[in-house]
Amino acid sequence: MKKENKLKLSLQAILTDLLFWIYIFGCISFLMDRWFEETIPGLNVVIYGTVATAIVIIFGISIGRKVFLPTKRTNKKWYKTFWGWSIVLILLITFIVGWLLVEVNLYKFFTKFRNAGGIMSGIFDPNFDILTMCLTALAETIYLALLATVFAIPFAFILSFFAARNLMPKTFIGNTVYIIIRTIATLFRSIEAIVWAIIFSVWVGIGPFAGMLALVIHSIAALTKLYSEQIENIDPGPVEAIKATGASTLQTWIFGVVPQIISPYLAFTIYRWDINVRMATIVGFVGGGGIGLLLLQQQQLLRWHNVGVIIWLIAAVVWIMDMVSAKVREKLQGK
Repeated sequence: MKKENKLKLSLQAILTDLLFWIYIFGCISFLMDRWFEETIPGLNVVIYGTVATAIVIIFGISIGRKVFLPTKRTNKKWYKTFWGWSIVLILLITFIVGWLLVEVNLYKFFTKFRNAGGIMSGIFDPNFDILTMCLTALAETIYLALLATVFAIPFAFILSFFAARNLMPKTFIGNTVYIIIRTIATLFRSIEAIVWAIIFSVWVGIGPFAGMLALVIHSIAALTKLYSEQIENIDPGPVEAIKATGASTLQTWIFGVVPQIISPYLAFTIYRWDINVRMATIVGFVGGGGIGLLLLQQQQLLRWHNVGVIIWLIAAVVWIMDMVSAKVREKLQGK
């Protein structure tokens, strides 16, 4: 068993180093192309990364060994080791590549402020003549977020039990169900709500219903993750005690798990509603309805004073929601 474990750790160390050095040479290739209009072919990047990996592993100075198979040589202070300076190198190269890819331009930032003059004048001189229309759109946004959260709760609640590692049996079926639900939840959560809003805007048409559906999908995935992680952190004592009485799986979940998760579940749900209110504004930009859609329309018409009042209303609602949800979560968690 120890040999198998050591082999596994060795493979993980090799893979870590391989990915590390391929990334390094990939970044170097990008920088060479950007600065000297020369690039390293993709195959060569892999070859160079493989060679570098072999060298550092042979000499026992790699990051992979530090993480998975530490030795006296790797346990020295970071600035006295090769792996320590390797981390400095990757951080430096990553920062430079990020700077170039994002096209950071501090000169434009400090000298082109006048281009935003219309927006700033609108923010500090809002047009309250459209307040009624804005409040209507804002109410639409709040209820959109509320319904999205309400519809997501039962699905996420049920799925969270099957996505909790400590509740699923260590059988082929149990592992398969766990992996499938976890994978789907991760996939759906990784797709931003704004993308779901685009899909549903084409599916059901532009409006708050499309925005609500987008937030429902994203909320189910996010809450499933939060709920399942809370289940994985419960006290196993009550669960084992109920199992010892011969209770079924459903009875164990109802009487051993649910009482331990009610308060954190409510806290997570309120927090999710808070997030959905903010996200509802964004999905409005792609046809999800609510105040986000109104903001987009006024911005496209260059009516900056109307944009100003919308921005102030959004800020006020987000601030109020944040304060209220924080207080409620404190009460639920007994703080």
